[in-house]
Amino acid sequence: MSRLSVNINKIATLRNARGGDVPNLVQVALDCEKFGAQGITIHPRPDERHIRYKDVYDLKNVVTTEFNIEGYPNKKFMDLVLDVKPEQVTLVPDPPGVLTSNAGWKVMEHKDFLNQMLSQFKEAGIRTSIFMETDLKQINFLPNIVTDRIEFYTGPYAENFKINPEKAIEDYVIAAERVQEFGIGINAGHDLDTENLAYFKNQVPQLLEVSIGHALISDALYLGLEKTIQTYLKALK
Repeated sequence: MSRLSVNINKIATLRNARGGDVPNLVQVALDCEKFGAQGITIHPRPDERHIRYKDVYDLKNVVTTEFNIEGYPNKKFMDLVLDVKPEQVTLVPDPPGVLTSNAGWKVMEHKDFLNQMLSQFKEAGIRTSIFMETDLKQINFLPNIVTDRIEFYTGPYAENFKINPEKAIEDYVIAAERVQEFGIGINAGHDLDTENLAYFKNQVPQLLEVSIGHALISDALYLGLEKTIQTYLKALK
């Protein structure tokens, strides 16, 4: 069974919209774990528009499942992650003002930069992952990158799934087989939901973990958090 890590950025967005501490981010993280989530994901950005840097420390003190911190590896992010030491760090190539992660690393172009950052995390005992698309030129370069895992950017898959599921998954199946040959683990995330998750999991059996936030939190408005998490876990079996 692939693991479910719940991205709680949207909870922080809702809290920040009103100020104060409602909804309580720490309590939601604890509830996600209680309801079966095997990990908590956050993506602190420089403007702290959702996750605040204080949140990272508050969550580190209470999260008992896998703690995954995503972000662009600028100095502030590097210092934060190396201080907190989560179980996993996922590097994404986000410029500061981007709304959401919408592209993967061009590892051939950023080899030296990525390896410099990844090596620091690995020396600290933190599992590393990098956000990637399915471009085989980039995938085939992975043996030159010192990462433990990649996280497939599944936005294109989700967008095309409703049109043609077989076509939408095709590139991911091919890329996953290559990644596995290199001994690198596979995560996935972005726009995965109850309609497309089970199919992705079935077609990419190498999948170790998914990180899901927007769709899961949106579903929870209708179904409740506990039932929603159980629904996503069922899709991953």
